[in-house]
Amino acid sequence: MKILAALSGGVDSAVAAARAVRAGHEVTGVHLALSANPQSYRSGARGCCSLEDSRDARRAADVLGIPFYIWDMAEEFHQGVVEDFLSEYSEGRTPNPCLRCNEKIKFSALLDRALALGFDAVCTGHYAQLEVSDSGVKLRRAIDPQKDQSYVLGVLEQWQLAKAMFPVGDTTKPNIRTEAEALDLLVAKKPDSHDICFIADGDTAGFLTKRLGEIPGTIVDAETGDVLGSHNGAHTFTIGQRRGLHLGTPADDGQPRYVTKIDTKSQTVMVGPARLLEVNVIECVKVTHTHRPFRMGETLQMQWRAHGIQVECVIEEVTDSYLRFRTSTPIRGVAAGQQAVFYEGDIVIGSATINDSTRID
Repeated sequence: MKILAALSGGVDSAVAAARAVRAGHEVTGVHLALSANPQSYRSGARGCCSLEDSRDARRAADVLGIPFYIWDMAEEFHQGVVEDFLSEYSEGRTPNPCLRCNEKIKFSALLDRALALGFDAVCTGHYAQLEVSDSGVKLRRAIDPQKDQSYVLGVLEQWQLAKAMFPVGDTTKPNIRTEAEALDLLVAKKPDSHDICFIADGDTAGFLTKRLGEIPGTIVDAETGDVLGSHNGAHTFTIGQRRGLHLGTPADDGQPRYVTKIDTKSQTVMVGPARLLEVNVIECVKVTHTHRPFRMGETLQMQWRAHGIQVECVIEEVTDSYLRFRTSTPIRGVAAGQQAVFYEGDIVIGSATINDSTRID
């Protein structure tokens, strides 16, 4: 098959491309330029948007003996990921930009262009597994639980999975590095990327303030309504946040306070004890069927953070665009804008974007 290998400049995508070559495919490497000025997003080896990454990707392609191109997707990335990130935070929501990048860039813009150019599939270094069955393509968790990326791929649909390859999902990260060394790939010991790739210094609040401005508001006790402090923008907070509140008066019981609600219209941030974060009924929109449609009353496992825990839940109501579920036990830190990804064992069933949550006993 004609395979387009997305080379990020890291070890995982390089080994994925090498395995595609070894399998006998006709492989072409491509690196995505996600910023017109890469230094405006990230420099060094901590992200996937740096000049160093593009050079490392080119060197990997040279070692593998495959054609290599750089595709300019700066506009698509800015509109689909960065602007979405800013828009969501401005509404008091908490998005996952890596998930949006997979949805809108790697498996939308990139895949669409690859298919238009005659490629059969896109190969990436994601840690996940694909299994073709009578019911379609199953997206499974990776062998290495510490590196599993099935969560950020949970927004994909069947036709996209049918045109995808994840060659490293059946191997642990240490073994991938060993394989890269054996192939003489210089990225064998390159550190993993961290943080949000387009926030150069890792200061998310600073990034949001710089682009959305300062909008003064109040921090209010969620139980008493007392004003406890002030802030320069509700959009810089997230549900469940504990640090950075700068409250001069401690709680009466001495326990820490957490952000429990964000209202960007009134610029009010509500804080309270951890128990106020507990929810068990969650409403979602933008439903995606990765493997099959959801079934009313079925029990699944739900994960709401990229590397978070999962909890058992029951689907109480579902339509093409709406889904409500109840968790078996109350959970904390659930925020509007997060993605709920549902599993049956290690198989991704689908996902939906969290819109609201509450606790009903």
